[in-house]
Amino acid sequence: MSALEQSLQTIGDRVDRLLELCRSLQEENRSLRHSQEQLAHERAQLLARNEQARTRVEAMIARLKSLEQNQA
Repeated sequence: MSALEQSLQTIGDRVDRLLELCRSLQEENRSLRHSQEQLAHERAQLLARNEQARTRVEAMIARLKSLEQNQA
């Protein structure tokens, strides 16, 4: 095998490794985007539940204050 053929083979091998790395990174990127979407959805749900809990606690506090004023 000549030096030119050896160089071309080496370049071809590097290109193949780069293509495989690109495919792997694309798959990892897809997976990370999916995880990010799931986490964003979960965060939105938790924020909504937190807001509902806050509203309930505020309503309970208002009722307790009202009972306290009625007893006074």
